[in-house]
Amino acid sequence: MSYSLSWSTKIRYESSPVSELSSVDLVRLCQKGLQPHQSSFAALMRLHQSYVDQVLYKLAPDWQDRADLAQEVWLRVYRNIKKLNEPEKFRGWLSRITTNLFYDELRKRKRVGNPLSLDNPLQMLDGDEIDWELPSDRPGPVETLSTQEFYEHLRLAIAELPEGFRATIVMREIEGLTYEEIAEITGVSLGTVKSRIARARLKLQEQLQPYLSSI
Repeated sequence: MSYSLSWSTKIRYESSPVSELSSVDLVRLCQKGLQPHQSSFAALMRLHQSYVDQVLYKLAPDWQDRADLAQEVWLRVYRNIKKLNEPEKFRGWLSRITTNLFYDELRKRKRVGNPLSLDNPLQMLDGDEIDWELPSDRPGPVETLSTQEFYEHLRLAIAELPEGFRATIVMREIEGLTYEEIAEITGVSLGTVKSRIARARLKLQEQLQPYLSSI
């Protein structure tokens, strides 16, 4: 996935000595001066861009505008990187920005989304209409929609969790991090991580039970 940044002074992707620096050193360079050092920020972005893309893909594999979300992630990082007190925890901070942005967008879409009716024909761009009932060995629209609805319910349920619980459950269940890695990233004890994940799972089960009982 590729995308460009749209702030007034566009970062140029040119080879420079900063490309050989560690993530921690790049963050520290970005925190100097009134604004992040652009070549340092470009190197930091190159280093972690695939991670952001991976997290967004796991959160929303069916969304076509993930590149736009990724761009907004980096804009938020650019604006707020000076607030990061522990540069060695940049990746965890980046993960929280990415997931929080996704769930903000999810809640916004939930408020303005239009329901899809499988009883109505599909209106094509040229004005023609086709029925949903097309012969195929693949799952039909009802099955597909049910799967999409379940994941939308799951995503919204995660969005309602307190931020600490949401961050840990996303890191564990979506990003696949170990308990030890989550503890290191979040700066809390291993016991706290396990407790948050257990309570988050229980809360999700409670919130999803009415939906699961109806399908």
